Amino acid sequence: MKKLLKTLTETFGPSGYEDEVRKVILKEVKPLADEVRVDALGSLIVRKKPAQGSKNPKRIMLAAHMDEIGVIASHIDKKGFVRFTNVGGTFGKYTLGARVRFMNGVTGVVGYDRLEQVDNALPINKMYIDVGASSKEDCPIKVGDFAAFERSYMEMGDRLVAKSMDDRTGVIVLIETLRGIKSTPNDLYFVFTTQEEVGVRGAGAAAYGVDPEIGIAVDVTATGDTPASMKMVMELGKGPCVKFRDPGMLADPRVVDWMISTAEKAKIPYQREVLLVGSTDAREIQISRAGVMAGALSIPCRYVHSASEMVDFNDLKNSVKLLTAMLSKAVSF
Repeated sequence: MKKLLKTLTETFGPSGYEDEVRKVILKEVKPLADEVRVDALGSLIVRKKPAQGSKNPKRIMLAAHMDEIGVIASHIDKKGFVRFTNVGGTFGKYTLGARVRFMNGVTGVVGYDRLEQVDNALPINKMYIDVGASSKEDCPIKVGDFAAFERSYMEMGDRLVAKSMDDRTGVIVLIETLRGIKSTPNDLYFVFTTQEEVGVRGAGAAAYGVDPEIGIAVDVTATGDTPASMKMVMELGKGPCVKFRDPGMLADPRVVDWMISTAEKAKIPYQREVLLVGSTDAREIQISRAGVMAGALSIPCRYVHSASEMVDFNDLKNSVKLLTAMLSKAVSF
């Protein structure tokens, strides 16, 4: 599981360019699936059919997004410095001094025009990427080229650190859940979505195609366990989080109760999540077609949208246990 997570996080896939990530996932899931297809927006849809003789199987969609935040080149100046804008929630406070890699393999370092007030929030429109060029003519980057953070995966005991834990952790939880379910009375669709970071676009299109009765997004959530953090109860190592609310959605009470009752019966640790900022693929799944019962299972993550996002390995394992327990039995609502 850790080896695969390392591969996933070190594979580049900013929004709209998820192809390489999808290849890694496809290699893992193809032997486990009954059907595999890729939709028009690039989401990978993996079906596990209900066991023979299952009565009234529920069509359940699970979603984890493949894309990561990034930047896009918007201007090259005469000295070869690259101006850029964000692709998704790329924050200035995490971007200055970062290393980035463009999709063509070129690497660069993010610099700033002039630091007058070091402690102030830094807007990315005052930043540039230095790719080692000396002029516009010898700059290997063109306007429209995409890049993402360049940072290797590392382990600190049970704490795992890498870029794009958001949401490659969700991806690996779905892969391992699919691997762990030997038989199910439900009709399961494991969907690895595109373009979540730029407006949950892939999930909406995929949900329209799958037409699920129940939808669950698996994504990261911010924590309240660091100094002077926002007042939220989510902590690393205390188990996956059952979402009640975020700014984009209210979780369906039936889905919330299903998650909590399953966790309690199986003695799996869990946390209750009320997220104050951000949302997930569940937002678009919930309002697809005529509406879907939707919820989200969240993995606690520190330093979200930085190049060093941190999760706890035990939370990943317990997320897999909870989803496997939920999906291996018939749904009663």
